Amino acid sequence: MNYFSISQLQEFSGIKAHTIRIWEQRYNALSPTRSEGNTRYYDNNQLRRLLNIVSLSQDGNKVSKLCAMSDEMLQGLLEIKLKSTSQENENHEYLVSQLIVAATEFDEVHFERIFSKSLIRLGMRGTYTYVIYPMLTRMGLMWSADSISPAHEHFSCSLIKQKLYSAINALPPAKESANCWLLFLPENEFHEIGLLFSNYLLRQAGKRVIYLGSNLPFNTLENTIEATDPAHLLFFLVHHNKPEESQDYLSSLKSNFGKTKIHLSGSEKFLGKLNISSEFNWIRSVADFEEHLA
Repeated sequence: MNYFSISQLQEFSGIKAHTIRIWEQRYNALSPTRSEGNTRYYDNNQLRRLLNIVSLSQDGNKVSKLCAMSDEMLQGLLEIKLKSTSQENENHEYLVSQLIVAATEFDEVHFERIFSKSLIRLGMRGTYTYVIYPMLTRMGLMWSADSISPAHEHFSCSLIKQKLYSAINALPPAKESANCWLLFLPENEFHEIGLLFSNYLLRQAGKRVIYLGSNLPFNTLENTIEATDPAHLLFFLVHHNKPEESQDYLSSLKSNFGKTKIHLSGSEKFLGKLNISSEFNWIRSVADFEEHLA
């Protein structure tokens, strides 16, 4: 069983540690254990309870009443909330938190229900922007803190990729005259969800896409560009390589494919360490990408 500090609960739930302490002191929201040094620690059940309270509080329920409920009562309210279809302006925190709960319990049925509800309310674009991306960011923090195993992340990413593939397959094929985009991830880059979502947006905009996926060797990229002559390249940098290695990679792209418009996206914190010249179009957000396509 994993144990978390209150600062980790803050990262995972989005609720400040000070507020968590107030809920704990006033309403007995959580029951932490204490180390020999009298430091509070929280287990998986406490984390799930906090996420459930946060989810339900976004719907106008009083925190004091939620904190007084048993875990079974909270779960019952969540079931009612899930079945409701009248919450169009609902805060997306509920969807984010419940996907995390489903992922940490390997509960595919619950994950499917929450994801489907999000698609109905927000569509694929809104689901990615307001639910998938925040969820993956938060799970990344949990993974970094060794609070979840890589298996939890693989489980959730696998399900999300299935949904993206289905959405992409449902789009009509592009015209032969449409601009061609070549999408790939460099070697040692495996986080494919952002690239898949870009594939979806491009195809939705009527662009032709050559999708090469993750971990692409440079010589394979060279051969494909020579054979297909795409108008645009798009790739992501998520894995934190040494900045000088990534800088060399950008230089190689520029020197070899300078006549092709090159777009990149990924970890803003990491990309901010690089010298990204004007030959590259740095895509910083979904809105930024859509504006470029328009």
